[in-house]
Amino acid sequence: MHHEKQLWSRLFPFSRWDLLISSVIFLCAVVFCALLRLTNSGDGFASPIFVLAVLLISRLTTGYLYGLIASLLGVICVNYVFTYPYLALNFTLSGYPLSFLAFLTVSIITSTLTSQAKQQQELRVENEKEKMRANLLRSVSHDIRTPLTSIVGATSTILETPALSPAEQRDLLEDVRDDAQWLIQVVENLLSITRIGDDQARIHKEAEPAEEILGVAVQKFRKRYPAVSVEVCAPETLLFVPMDAILIEQVLSNLLENAVLHGKTTSHIRLSVQSDGSDALFSVRDNGQGIPPSLLPTLFDGTLKHSETSSGDGKRNMGLGLSVCLAIVRAHGGTMAAKNLADGAEFTFRLPLSTGGSQ
Repeated sequence: MHHEKQLWSRLFPFSRWDLLISSVIFLCAVVFCALLRLTNSGDGFASPIFVLAVLLISRLTTGYLYGLIASLLGVICVNYVFTYPYLALNFTLSGYPLSFLAFLTVSIITSTLTSQAKQQQELRVENEKEKMRANLLRSVSHDIRTPLTSIVGATSTILETPALSPAEQRDLLEDVRDDAQWLIQVVENLLSITRIGDDQARIHKEAEPAEEILGVAVQKFRKRYPAVSVEVCAPETLLFVPMDAILIEQVLSNLLENAVLHGKTTSHIRLSVQSDGSDALFSVRDNGQGIPPSLLPTLFDGTLKHSETSSGDGKRNMGLGLSVCLAIVRAHGGTMAAKNLADGAEFTFRLPLSTGGSQ
């Protein structure tokens, strides 16, 4: 019984939005036919117009309900309103059964094709999510294990070796602190990716001043990397961008940290935002060693191997942070890109300035 209810709700779902779309399309067909009737005494124009209306309704709504209703109402309108004798039902009209069959066939075929197309799209989206989760888990399994091992080793050395000098103990504790900070970054990435992957909690965007988000990200970055200079460039007038501020701050933090960890020789970073057409263009440019050309095609998919992204330091995986960045930007309806420069690399991402897109 429960399975039958699920099948019925899938084939004939009720939606106020679909009802509104169907009503508008059908009303337009009626008005158009009425106008044609005022200028043409013939009766053959109504059938193809209502067939087109049924086609559009079936294509733009979910399931079969509204297409079938439009088929029934279309046959009645053609018979009762737009075929002589007007305002009277006549089931003896030539071609009446054929018109009804045509409307019904168009509705069923179009609704079926539309439902299949939507199901395929849902499957593609779900497959992309599963691929992202798999890449994320694969990356995290390495990212977490290595610093944890290092933390355990350093603390064990301090506890089991009383003869260590204060300087040696300080060096080990600094390593523990760095590894702990890295783990915090990994956990923040996990929380971000979980948040945007939760269908029950979609991203809520509000118009935020982009300069403030840049300022917060730079302030946190300077606490960890005081030796790296950061130049912030923003428009003279406030640029308000619809965004989830916490997630975009996470994107900027990941890009700033990657510029240091994987640029290796990075001493200066230029962080900027500007209006570019209908988008806000964010840029993180560094003067480091750049990106190996072989990594550019798979830079954002989370599949980069540790040996490829950090020589001798397996915990610094660039792929995880960038895959999180791309997922966040896409969830905002934006795009992301990376390229090498003459003296470093540049990561850019665009966010729509309109309030449309994922909400």
